[in-house]
Amino acid sequence: MTAVTGTTTVTTTDGRGAAGVPVRGLTVLYDAECGLCVHLRAWLARQAQLVPLELLPAGSAEVRARFPGLDHAATLDEVTVIGDSGQVYQGSRAWIVVLWALRDHRRLAHRLTGPTGAKLARGAVLAAAKWREAQRRGGPWGGQVYRRADGWSYHPRTGWTYSPPSYSPPSCSGTAPASR
Repeated sequence: MTAVTGTTTVTTTDGRGAAGVPVRGLTVLYDAECGLCVHLRAWLARQAQLVPLELLPAGSAEVRARFPGLDHAATLDEVTVIGDSGQVYQGSRAWIVVLWALRDHRRLAHRLTGPTGAKLARGAVLAAAKWREAQRRGGPWGGQVYRRADGWSYHPRTGWTYSPPSYSPPSCSGTAPASR
């Protein structure tokens, strides 16, 4: 387990000192540019929560300010959950912790902590990562990922919309570009 405290990241032994620390809240970081991640974020928001979940876009200014010791590039590649005492969970462990926080999925989370369940959870996370990578490359499951920087935005009520980014062609002022 890794704990984030202030501006430093402290790595500790799994479970060390965590038994007596109650978890009162979890911050789930998700990739706001990934359709699957946005869908799962919306699903999590609709679930009954035994432990409150705060859902924040990974790499956002707010996340960078609140968790300066976190590897923010890694949070865009792998699901990351941060406990209110600074615990950091990534990958399949992060999903198990999130399921544990949900009323209707806590029993499943407990089953996923055993040897067989852990393999299943890891396989699910790897399948999601493979799907995301295929989306980024325009792989076998569809086209490219729609990104805000390219002019795309998603609205739950209306779906995807496209507003081309502003472009101003070079002016014909008669001056040649500076050479190097």
